[in-house]
Amino acid sequence: MARHLITSAIPYINGIKHLGNLVGSQLPADLYARYLRSRGHEVLFLCATDEHGTPAELAAAKAGKAVAEYCAEMHDVQARIADGFGLSFDHFGRSSSPQNHRLTQAMAGRLAEMGLIREVTEDQVYSVTDGRFLPDRYIEGTCPNCGFESARGDQCDNCTKQLDPTDLINPRSTISGATDLEVRTTKHLYLRQSELKGALADWIDSKKDWPILTTSIAKKWLNDGDGLQDRGITRDLDWGIPVRKGDQDWPGMEGKVFYVWFDAPIEYIACAQEWQDAGKGADWKRWWRTDKGADDVRYTQFMGKDNVPFHTLSFPATIMGTQEPWKLVDYIKSFNYLNYDGGQFSTSRGRGVFMDQALEILPSDYWRWWLLSHAPETSDAEFTWDAFQQDVNKDLADVLGNFVSRITKFCRSKFGETIPAGGTQGAAEEALIAALTQRLTAYQGHMDGIEVRKAAAELRAIWVLGNEYLQANAPWTTIKTDPDTAAMQVRLGLNLIRLYAVLSAPFIPDASKVLLDAMQTDDAAWPDDIGAALTALPTGHAFTVPDNLFRKITDDERAGWAERFAGVRT
Repeated sequence: MARHLITSAIPYINGIKHLGNLVGSQLPADLYARYLRSRGHEVLFLCATDEHGTPAELAAAKAGKAVAEYCAEMHDVQARIADGFGLSFDHFGRSSSPQNHRLTQAMAGRLAEMGLIREVTEDQVYSVTDGRFLPDRYIEGTCPNCGFESARGDQCDNCTKQLDPTDLINPRSTISGATDLEVRTTKHLYLRQSELKGALADWIDSKKDWPILTTSIAKKWLNDGDGLQDRGITRDLDWGIPVRKGDQDWPGMEGKVFYVWFDAPIEYIACAQEWQDAGKGADWKRWWRTDKGADDVRYTQFMGKDNVPFHTLSFPATIMGTQEPWKLVDYIKSFNYLNYDGGQFSTSRGRGVFMDQALEILPSDYWRWWLLSHAPETSDAEFTWDAFQQDVNKDLADVLGNFVSRITKFCRSKFGETIPAGGTQGAAEEALIAALTQRLTAYQGHMDGIEVRKAAAELRAIWVLGNEYLQANAPWTTIKTDPDTAAMQVRLGLNLIRLYAVLSAPFIPDASKVLLDAMQTDDAAWPDDIGAALTALPTGHAFTVPDNLFRKITDDERAGWAERFAGVRT
């Protein structure tokens, strides 16, 4: 048994997330956590809401609420929706927690002691119309590198180039659209990331097993142009973690807060302390400090490609710079974008299907299966309603659902609702066990390697083997001349249902539970031996015929949903 720490990129508080956000971080992280638990490993799976910065302030103002009240309400909303999708977080924390306040301030003070914080008097963009300094992400304009017209002041989402607001062509405030922007002087703190460039480069080079997407983005930011730059870690805002050196004031920084991208990743660590303080676990430091036992922890992060630069450079720079024994990430699983029907999903623009809307339409397993089996690992992927309908109907209804329905209903009609006795396995069954064993080995290999789409394809192939066995051996025909052999075939099929429930649980946990309940067993042990697994339910064991496991999506439903979600969410 190994120990695995898993974090998903923490979602912004300003609204409900769309399906692209879900498949780019939280959902594959949950898949991996569920799989590791099923294999007997000790897992701590953490996520939280990212609550600081201008996005929270603006969303609260739009809702007519105080920002603290708004964040508390939206945290509860996001937590409920995450639960609706079966995301099995051990704790779903908040970056505004007292634990994160204390840890962020302590780390900043430590970095200052190490000589890695410098004060900078700089010019920043001020909006006369809005009456405030504009954070980088609330300035939009044309990217000077690629010409993308909606580049933000910190980064172009199109070419991922790191930017400063003054780099933008024709800048405008995203708060009001105002163009009466002027440059004013203010003082801020910078993390001297450039001092850690060599250490970061060596560390990244040591990660030979990282996805190409992760390392290519990290090295691009590390080496392109002028290379890794020092990064501002404070902002002129009201909402956020006050700038302090631990528990002491920071002269000259009165009224300022830490930049959200400095405090948000630190919440991964603080979240573990929240988990302990909430009474859900003990000794959080054994997960995060190498002097407290975290040496034997494997830490895996999940995120979309837009989050890679901060998780491969800025957050590790923070950790390394403290020279304290904090755990660094071992593996970063990054994802490309899931696009929506010819364009991009967008939270800020309200385009696409959002998590709450998805759950209104269909149960979570339909979405989990489609999204994971189409995870944008090696390139961007695209959600279309035609593909969604086709794959749900084919994979879930025609393959898995059909197998379960055929074998349970046939057994009930011919043998009753208990597993029948009689017959011995022959060549067909030996061939099936050999094929399942081979597929299981491949499935486990892909799951261990976090190859999501390949794992989904292997799982589907495992389901197909059951259908092919039934079709080739036809117990409904065999029973006419050889009832004992038919009983053996049915017994094997019913045990396959339990096996499918166990293997499918990381992908479709609700359906897995339905199958285990129908088989009237709580034996969810991962199979070490397929032959033994197919005799786990003995003769005479009672079962029930489950209701239709997955229903098909109709053409009218597909057309209606495509029309409903063709515009933008208001």
